[in-house]
Amino acid sequence: MVLKVGRSVSAALVATVALHATAQAADPIRIGVIAEASSVAGASIPQAVQLAADEINAKGGVDGRMIQVVTYDDKSSAADAVRALQRVVSEDKVQVVIASYISEVVLALMPWAARLKVPLITPGAASNEISVNVHKDYARNKYVFHGYLTSHALAQAVCDSAKDALVGLLNAKTAAIMSEDAAWTRPLDAAFQECLPKAGLKVVEHVRFSPDTGDFTPIYNKIEAAKPDLIVTGIAHVGVQPTVQWQNQKVPIAMTGISGQATSSTFWANTNGGTEGVLFDSVALPDVALTEKTIPFTQTFVKKYGGAPSYAGYMAYDATYYTAEAIKRAGSTEADKLVEALEKTDYTGTVGRITFYGKDDAFTHSIQYGKGLMTSVLGQWQSGKQVAIWPENVATGKIILPPAVKATVR
Repeated sequence: MVLKVGRSVSAALVATVALHATAQAADPIRIGVIAEASSVAGASIPQAVQLAADEINAKGGVDGRMIQVVTYDDKSSAADAVRALQRVVSEDKVQVVIASYISEVVLALMPWAARLKVPLITPGAASNEISVNVHKDYARNKYVFHGYLTSHALAQAVCDSAKDALVGLLNAKTAAIMSEDAAWTRPLDAAFQECLPKAGLKVVEHVRFSPDTGDFTPIYNKIEAAKPDLIVTGIAHVGVQPTVQWQNQKVPIAMTGISGQATSSTFWANTNGGTEGVLFDSVALPDVALTEKTIPFTQTFVKKYGGAPSYAGYMAYDATYYTAEAIKRAGSTEADKLVEALEKTDYTGTVGRITFYGKDDAFTHSIQYGKGLMTSVLGQWQSGKQVAIWPENVATGKIILPPAVKATVR
């Protein structure tokens, strides 16, 4: 009789443990999203994360666990973003956070990610300082992943595309750098100063302007006086005003570089067509098959949200997928185990092959840039569409110079 009771108790214990394990396995995976939901570039972030989560859930989730997305709009405010991070971790109990395209916001979130021990991935902020801070104090900041290219890498992408696609075509020999005054553009401009001459472009003017600038006439007058062949931009928070005035004032200099807002399909309407002829580097474009995933994602996004994603949308979508893969590899959402799994990411997404620099690299936890990894696409706005100009293997069209610029090309 005692033996039978022992077996019954043992069986009950096994059943209880099995039931607990099953319930635990079925617990949802909670991803927090903190983004600039009302901005041109940031609106795509929560949309892309939700789209990826829906797709993953439709296929059974991650080992049977569904993904729940909890979203907060930080209104482009670092203070609001910090409050959102505190709440999304303490109250909503998320296991990972995808946050912001603004470098100042991400830099403000980094100390809190360390205190709260929550993995945080930025799909759009560029400042070198994000990954440099991880490198300088890995033990503290290892929870932060720079899920986008650094400012240094972005500058190299612009120089690569300019050298291959613009220098010869436009007979360009000189350039003026025009950047908004922000955390991400300081290292960007420094890298431009270094790599543009190597691409065959002498820097003859350098202008940094306040994001509050309303009239760009004096800036364009100053640039025109230096007679550059190209204007190379570093703009993301600001975009509409300098673009519209470049068009309306018929500035006779081709504009290229980084324009975060120009990567969004809404930018044509935002500028009332003023973006016609603007060249810009991006991680992906709607009709460009960088990988087999790029166009299907874009088409699904357009169908669901009415327009193509910004660059940050592509990065956020991929971040959701490689995070899900990391959770699966780790077999856990425990922070330190998830960090270790994320560090081993080798994922081909919509933007190419995504891997992270290691802790011994200067840009720790930033996405690696280069051939066979993630690179960029040079696009141009033509008649309301984003056309890929470079690289040649994915190009969907040729450069069409605006009349004011064409007249000056020698």
